[in-house]
Amino acid sequence: MRKRITIIVACAVISAVVAGGAIAIASSDSEGVVTGPAADRATSAALEATGGGTVNAVERDNENGATWEVEVTKPDDTTVDVRLDENYKVVVIEGDTESPDTDDAGD
Repeated sequence: MRKRITIIVACAVISAVVAGGAIAIASSDSEGVVTGPAADRATSAALEATGGGTVNAVERDNENGATWEVEVTKPDDTTVDVRLDENYKVVVIEGDTESPDTDDAGD
């Protein structure tokens, strides 16, 4: 009986570790893009602040005292970075000055 309980507990621990790893992989990629419930809250707050639009990326951030950075293309086709604090309150909305990637094929 004791051996059976030990095996069950070991399987539960292994399952928890594997599931935790899958959640971590789904939550963030190598560029810092974040997904999941917290990112969904950041998305909602950013879209409310911009009056709608399309979210291009959600990242963890620490500029200007922010916790989140949400890149939004607004309905007028301008792109802004909405920085939010840990409570999903707007810290600042800044124009996105990054230029789009260019194709070097013409060089």
